[in-house]
Amino acid sequence: MAPATNSKTAFLFPGQGSQKVGMGRALRDEYREARAVYDEVDEALGYGLSKLCFEGPEAELTLTANAQPAILATSVAALRVLEARSPVRPLAVAGHSLGEYSALVAAGALRLADAARLVHMRGKFMQEAVPAGLGAMAAILGLSSDDVSAVCREAAGAEVVSPANLNGGGQVVIAGHKDAVDRACAAAKTRGAKRAIPLAVSAPFHCALMQPAADRLATELARVDVKAPEVPVVSNVEAKPNQDAARVKELLERQVTAPVRWEESVQCLAGLGVDSVVEVGAGNVLGGLVRRIAPELTVHAAGDPASIEALANA
Repeated sequence: MAPATNSKTAFLFPGQGSQKVGMGRALRDEYREARAVYDEVDEALGYGLSKLCFEGPEAELTLTANAQPAILATSVAALRVLEARSPVRPLAVAGHSLGEYSALVAAGALRLADAARLVHMRGKFMQEAVPAGLGAMAAILGLSSDDVSAVCREAAGAEVVSPANLNGGGQVVIAGHKDAVDRACAAAKTRGAKRAIPLAVSAPFHCALMQPAADRLATELARVDVKAPEVPVVSNVEAKPNQDAARVKELLERQVTAPVRWEESVQCLAGLGVDSVVEVGAGNVLGGLVRRIAPELTVHAAGDPASIEALANA
């Protein structure tokens, strides 16, 4: 995917939490490019993931091992439809957590089938890394990332709690042992946080408790061929652009336990000369974060036929 010579657009890809029953169905019904993506993912996984996307049940779609490839498939389906109808090609790409795999597919670094299998296993490994009920995540609103880091250090004791998503706009998500997360939430409120909101998640993602998942994912990554990204991929781990094929697997392995540096990633994109972003796939969470982090950037969506056609005709 060579960038258009005048492109100042970045494509952004959502992570877990954007899933909902029915996502991608209109794309599948209307466009052969989207049908081909869902067919390829179903074949790669050996089960009817697309049926789960379109029909549910929600409880099964929300399972991490299903939600991750479902979001990937919907993002890539929207991407393929957009590519077929619009001359816009990205100057750079980025994705939030799981979305980094979609970004790597968009940049030509990962094959779709390989990415689907990887994120399915990634979800399974992350779910199995920590027994149910032992871990937790919470969103801290209204404190700086430095203050949240300090709160986590004070609250951890002999347990784990640390920043997991540095989302920007005064939002930092923390993860770790449930009791430590609870202590950190209380300490954050004492320090002046506006809110501390427990999140309904199945595991404490992006913290040291995920190390067993990172180790198992490394084995799966070793089996996959990676090409040099055709456009820069701003990684979650470093919030810097990467086009070195030799670094892709290392960054994906580290991503499992490291915080998602989303605010810095958006700032990096702006520093590369990006003046607009397109959120490709289900939901609009990333667009909302971009508006708070870098309000000078124009935000577009490309997640359904109407938004893609509007973008293609703009």
